Amino acid sequence: MKFSKYIAIAFFAAFALAGCKNESLQQYLVDKQDNDKFLKMDVAASLLQNNSSNFSEEEKEIWKTIKKVNVVAYPIKDGNISEYETEKGKLETILDQEQYKELTRIKSAEWNATLKYMGDEDAIDEVIVFASDNEKGFAVFRLLGENMRPDQMLKLMNSLENGKMDLSQLSGLGEMFKG
Repeated sequence: MKFSKYIAIAFFAAFALAGCKNESLQQYLVDKQDNDKFLKMDVAASLLQNNSSNFSEEEKEIWKTIKKVNVVAYPIKDGNISEYETEKGKLETILDQEQYKELTRIKSAEWNATLKYMGDEDAIDEVIVFASDNEKGFAVFRLLGENMRPDQMLKLMNSLENGKMDLSQLSGLGEMFKG
C-alpha cells in the first residue's frame, strides 16, 4: 500500500516537473511583452507584400499561407552582454525542444540564423526564424499560418535574401540594431 502511494507521488511530481521544464516559444514571447529591453512587433503578412514587392506568382501563393508575423528582438545596448547571453540561452533551450523541427541553419562571419517549424511536414502551423549577432543582439520571427510547407518556406527565405519583400513595415527593427 505504501509502495503504490510513493509511486503515485513520484509520478505526479515527475509530471509536474516535466510540465514546468518545457517552456514554449509562445509563452516566452508573451512573457517579454511588458519588458522594455525587448522590441516587439506584430505584422499582418499582407502588409509585407505590397505592390512594390517583386514576388513571383508562386511566391505570392506561399505568402497567402502566412497570416501573421510576430517579431521579438533583444538589442545589445549599454553593456547588457550578460543579459543578452542569458536570454539567447533561454531561446536556444526552447528551440532545441523536440516539437521544433529544424529546416536549415545559416551562418556568416557576423551572424547566425536557424529556421525551424512546428506541425506536420505537409501542414506547418508556425515557422520560426531565430537570428543572432553577438555584437548587435538577436531577433525571433514567428510566422503563423495555415498549411505552410517546409519546401515553400525555404523558397520564401531565398526570396527574402534576394530583396523581394517590402521591409518598410520592419524598419524599426533595423533602426534598433544600428550602432
